[in-house]
This record gives sequence, C-alpha cells and structure tokens, in this order.
Amino acid sequence: MNRRTSSTSTSTHPPPPPGRQHSYATSTSSRRNDGLTRRLSALSTAESGEVQDPAATAADETVAEEIAEIKRYEDFTTIDWVQDAARENQRRKARRAQRVDYFDREGRIGWRRKVWEAYDAGQGWIVVTLIGVAIGLNAAFLNIVTEWLSDLKLGYCTTAFYLNESFCCWGAEGGCAEWHHWSGHFWPINYLLYILFAGLLSYTSARLVKSYAPYAAGSGISEIKCIIAGFVMKGFLGFRTLLIKTLAMPLAIASGLSVGKEGPSVHYAVCTGNVISRLFTKYRRNAAKTREILSACAAAGVAVAFGSPIGGVLFSLEEMSNYFPLKTMWRSYYCCLVATAVLAAMNPFRTGQLVMFTVRYDRSWHFFELPFYILLGLFGGLYGAFVMKWNLRVQAFRKRHLAPYPILESTILALATAVLCYPNMFLRIDMTESMEILFLECEGGHDYDALCDRSNRWSMILALLLATVLRTFLVIISYGCKVPAGIFVPSMAIGASFGRMLGILVQALHETFPTSAFFAACEADAPCITPGTYAFLGAGAALAGIMHITVSVVVIMFELTGALTYILPTMIVVGVTKAVADRCGKGGIADRMIWFNGFPFLDNKEEHSFGVPVSQTMTANPTTLPAAGMLIRDVEKVLAETKYQGFPVVDNDENKILLGYIGRTELRYALDRAKREQQVSLHARCFFAPPDGPATATTPSASLPGVTFDDMAGQGEMNVDFSKFVDPTPLAVHPRLPLETVMELFKKLGPRVILVEHRGRVVGLVTVKDCLKFQFMVEAEEHPRQDGSGIREQQDKLWDLMRKVAGLMGRWTGGRLRLGEVSPPGSAGLPAETERRVGEGGRTGEVELDDR
Repeated sequence: MNRRTSSTSTSTHPPPPPGRQHSYATSTSSRRNDGLTRRLSALSTAESGEVQDPAATAADETVAEEIAEIKRYEDFTTIDWVQDAARENQRRKARRAQRVDYFDREGRIGWRRKVWEAYDAGQGWIVVTLIGVAIGLNAAFLNIVTEWLSDLKLGYCTTAFYLNESFCCWGAEGGCAEWHHWSGHFWPINYLLYILFAGLLSYTSARLVKSYAPYAAGSGISEIKCIIAGFVMKGFLGFRTLLIKTLAMPLAIASGLSVGKEGPSVHYAVCTGNVISRLFTKYRRNAAKTREILSACAAAGVAVAFGSPIGGVLFSLEEMSNYFPLKTMWRSYYCCLVATAVLAAMNPFRTGQLVMFTVRYDRSWHFFELPFYILLGLFGGLYGAFVMKWNLRVQAFRKRHLAPYPILESTILALATAVLCYPNMFLRIDMTESMEILFLECEGGHDYDALCDRSNRWSMILALLLATVLRTFLVIISYGCKVPAGIFVPSMAIGASFGRMLGILVQALHETFPTSAFFAACEADAPCITPGTYAFLGAGAALAGIMHITVSVVVIMFELTGALTYILPTMIVVGVTKAVADRCGKGGIADRMIWFNGFPFLDNKEEHSFGVPVSQTMTANPTTLPAAGMLIRDVEKVLAETKYQGFPVVDNDENKILLGYIGRTELRYALDRAKREQQVSLHARCFFAPPDGPATATTPSASLPGVTFDDMAGQGEMNVDFSKFVDPTPLAVHPRLPLETVMELFKKLGPRVILVEHRGRVVGLVTVKDCLKFQFMVEAEEHPRQDGSGIREQQDKLWDLMRKVAGLMGRWTGGRLRLGEVSPPGSAGLPAETERRVGEGGRTGEVELDDR
C-alpha cells in the first residue's frame, strides 16, 4: 500500500535514543516490504546505478514547484542564490537525461524535439525581446502623454485638442495662431488656471497611487537595487504597480512637481520584465535567473529615458547590479537595443530624436575654460551632498507627521510649486523643454525669451540664479512624496540652469576683456564661449553628484549630444564631482534611501576593514532542531514562537554536531502536507537525519526525492521523516574567520544564512542583517552624530505650525481641512505590514532586521 505524503512512515519499532538515529534509519529500512522501496535523492540514485521512475520524478518536480511557488510570496525576505543555482543545475541535468532517454527510445532526435530544445535554449533571448518591445512602446506612449499634459496647463490647440504646442505649431517659428492660451494674453487668468491644473493633475496621480498601488510612489531605484540583490518585496514589481505607475507618472510630471521620469522609468521597465518573465516556467521558478532579466530591464529603462542604450547598460552595471556577468551584459545590451529601436520607430517627438533635449555642438572648447569646468564639478558635488542631507530630514519629517496625508501633501506641493514657478520663465515650462533651451547655442536662430540678447544678460543671470535656488528647494521637499517621482531630470535641470548662468558670466568676461592673455586662444571675429556647453556640463555634474556615478553619466551625456570633442571636459567635470561628493558623504541618493529604509543590502562597491572575527557579530546559540526525538507539536511550537527563516539540524541538543539546515518554508510545507494528507498526530516523532548511504549534494528545494508512505504491519508509533527536506551541505565557516571574508561570501555567493561551526559543533549563525548591524555600529562609533532630539524638536515645532495654519484654513473651508488625526494602518499609502516596519526614527525595516 503506497500513498503519497511528506515522507511519513509508520513503524512498530520504537525510536532509538538521541544520537542513534542513523542505526534506526538503517534498521527500519531493512525491515520494509520488498514492494515498498524508499527513493533516494537524484545524486544517490545515480551513484547506486538505479533507474529513476518517471512517475516519481514528476511527483518530485511537483513538490519542488510547490515549494518554489510558496517562496515567491515570502515578503521581506532574502532569496538563497546557492539554492537557486543548484535548482538550475538540476533542471539542466534532468533535461540532458531526458534527451538521452528520448534518443535511446526513439533512436534519433526528431525535428519537433529539436525545435523544443532550441526554444528552451533561446528562451532568455525571446523574453528579453518581448520585454524590450514592451518597454519601447510604453516609453513612446508616456513621452507623448506627458508632453501634452504639460502644455495643457498653458493652453490648447484649436485645430486638434489632443496636440501639444510643438505638434500644433509644427514648422512655425515663434508660436502660431493655432495654439491658444486659455485666456489670451490676460496673465492673471492664465496664472490661476495654471495653478488649478497643477493641483488637479497631482491630486489625480496621488489618488491613483494611494488607492490602487502604494508601491508605485517614489522612484523605486533603491528598492530595485535590493530586489536585484535578492530581497523580496511582494507586489513591488507586480502588474498593478506597472499599470498605476504608467498612468500616474505623466500626471505627476505634468503637474509641475520638481520630479522626473527617469527613476520611475527604471521602475516600470523592471515591472514589465517581471510580469513578462513570469509567463515562462524557467524564470517563474528561479529567482536568480529572473534577477538577471531584471538587470537588463533596468538598463532598458534608463536607455529609453535618456535615449542612451550604452549609457543604460553602464548604469545597470555601475549602479543597479551586484552581480553582472558577461551573459547579463549581453542581454542588457540587446534589451536596450530593442527598446530604443522601438522608441525610435515610434518617433514620439516627430524629430527623429529619442529625447527632447538632443543637441549638437559644432565648436570646440579651450584649455582656459578648465577652471570654470572644475567650478562646475565643485558645484555638482556640493549640490548632491546638500540635497541628500536635507532631503533625508524631509523624509524623516514626512514619515513622522505626513504619512496619513499623502494625497493632501502632494496636492499642496503641486499648488505651491505652481505659484512659485509660473513667474519664472525657466521654471514655468517642462524641465526637459527648459534643458533643451539651455543646451542650445545662441547661433542658429534659437532664442527663447531673448536668452541670448546682450541687453537682457543680467536679467537672465538673475532669472537663472533664482531658478537654480528655487528648484533646489523644491527638489528637497518634493522628492519622496507619494507620486511617481524621480530625481535625475530635476537635478540635471538645476545643473543646466547653474551652468548656463556660469557660461553667460564667462561670455560677459570675455567680451569685457577680449584682448586679455587669458583669452588669447579665441579667434578675433568668431564666437569663443558657448554658454550652452556649460549648461550641458552642469547637468552632468549635478546628475553625478546626486547619484555618485561616473562612467555611465559621461556616456549618457555623450549620447545625448553626440559631441565627441566634449568627452574630455565631461570626464573632468564628473571626476571633480565624484571627488567632492565622496569627501562629503558615502553613497548616492539611492544608497542613502536604502539605509534610511533599513533594507538588508550589502554594497559590493564598499570595502570594509573591521579587524574582527565573525564570532563578534554572529547570533550565538541559535535555535536548533535535533535530528531525532522531537514531536510534531514541539516543531509547531518552535515555528510559532520564532520568526527565523531556517534552523540548523544537529545530532542532539547536547553535542550540537551539525548535520544540515532546513528552511522555514520547507519545514512548514512538510508539516502541512503530512497533516493534510495523512492526519499525522501531534505526538508523532520527527526525524531530520538522512539515512546511511551515499551523501547527496542537492539542496532540498532543488530536486526532492520521491515521497512515499509505507504502512508496516502492526500498530505502532508514527514517525515522520523530514530528512529529504534538509540541506546536508549548508555553508559553514570557522568562528575565527574574518568578518570581511564572510561579507564577501554574502556578496559573491548570496546565501541566505551562513552557519558558524567549531570542530563540527554549531556555535552560531550569521545573516546579512547581522553584518549590517555590526557595520552600522562601527560607523556610528567612528563618526558619532549629534543627538537627533534637537532636530525632532524643530520638526515638532514645524508640525505644530502647520496644524495651526491648517486649522485657520479649516475655518475658512468649513472644517474640511484638518491635520493631526491618526489614520488606520494602510491609509498612509503603504500596506499595513509595511507600516508596521516603520520605526520611531523614521526608518523602515528595523523589525525585519531582527528576523533571520
């Protein structure tokens, strides 16, 4: 009598005392009936020369797929790259064995089999192609809609309402009669309608995000970095997030908020890759292979946002991925190629350009301009440090006080931004359009509001300075609000306005002292200084300063302009920016947000030198499971009282000899299956030790053996064998191994946990979160910070002032506007489980840091 269950066996023989489980396994297996055989693992079976039963192999695949499906939905956990690699190797081995079996049975490989094998081998390229096409189409749609909504705040096209200003006035210079401002030239009405449209667009975007997909808020780059590194965030890359991000992003950008689309472009691109790859079994069951696809998607997101395919690949390599092998680089390159080709075929701007601010420079630079280029680099580094410092304080204030009011906050920010930006001609228009204007040369008939007019030079300098200061302030308070919001383009717009201002000053200096030896390299009757190039270099400096990236910025800026002669100045500016930024702080805005949110992420770009062994940071005396003797109810109690993601299996509780490791998912699955299919008693005994015989090197989730239920003669005590769910070869290190080496193991191999054993005995275990805790403690001792109570007091005073202002406004509005009431969990735009992780200091994930 054979019944399929979770390796449950009933025996008339009493269990042996602890420490004798191997002899027990041998004795029980020798007493089984001849027709009731126990199936070894795939490796053991191959070594013993036995032939695997196809039915049992199919059952093993079913069990493995069920466990993999459960692991997909474990929220706020980390994946085990070692197990995923073993699972993929097992899949390839099974495929090769199936091919050999097919050849032996049929005598030849038919064309259908060849087609299937070709499809399986090229499945990755098929997935990447589909993803690239989808990303390109989505990017073209978003470009068209965003530009139309941005112009809708200023007016409409009389010939076709769905056309923006550039399409409505196609071919016309200096405007056209078909484009009509809302109230003609009566600016107060235009001003009021501009403000109202900004508030309406921002409100709609925030409402969509809060009601349908809270994860669609923000940029998403910091979370994606953690996801690609192995962190699991349920729903962050789902279809609903993709849909809401696509709909809400144009609304947020068109509202005039100082946010960009490049960060959200990476998010929706990675969402697209996740949704499409889940349609294929190879990627649905293997998280490690899925993350290779996600790296390619992140590159494609940057490629379509900037029109820079090579820059996108380098951005994914430099910023997004901890692990970037040659195969992933080629797939990223191909995905960027497909996405940009589709975007170019769609031609959303009807100019043949991939982005709005593509320019060409036909004049070279001069060596006497190098000091001004260095000044741009200094500005970029200082800008990044200043914005990151104050934005993190704003984020802490937002989490402490504004979390229950995401829609109100976004709407008020948009209204305030519209009120402040409309009077300034560089802030009134879309940021990409303003960069296009600032990048252009003065020659060629392009002159926006007399930007190149010498008589307006000082007024332009004042307007550009005001635009730089005001935009910086708005970026600090806007980035992080609950709408799709990036910081790439706002930073580039700030750098462009500062750079153009500096270029105009240098041009004025040259015209004032044309015969000076400093300007001896200039020709007498030809333009010498090109202010547009300073705007271009300033944009690159600000982008490098806020993100702390170098090579990808240089390539992106080069692909934007096609100016081969400006590669050296761009490298100089970005190099100076990087040096200044590293002196001011460690990591870009994405890394700072990872730290702020408390995500378990080890940056492979950091080098550590702690000088301590792993025993200083490990969790000593972890909860272990003895190999034999535990009752089902005892295992259930351990699972209920702990939140650990796995448990070491030891010989017994006295000697703690390490025998293996069982994950929480596998243990929970085995218990539930045993109780569901066989009604196992709570007093049944559990056995985690494998039987005597050839050792297996397969992980429990890689290829589970055939599971049988054997009814022995007579009535006796029920014993549950979980040995096939135990990983007999967990990664273990010595207690005196340097902590730096253990961190490198986490970075390179990606295990979920590393056990610490001394002479075969388990003395502790260490996780990524344990390493991060020790790292934060050391950094806090080396760089002590001031007590944050003063900052919190200032934030509380500001919150009281805001409540008083809201109270006054509430009287005017009949009590409809009121602050200070606490909302239920989930009302802040985040799931209730995520809100539970928000700590007192404004950091999320601190509860998760305590869970192994």
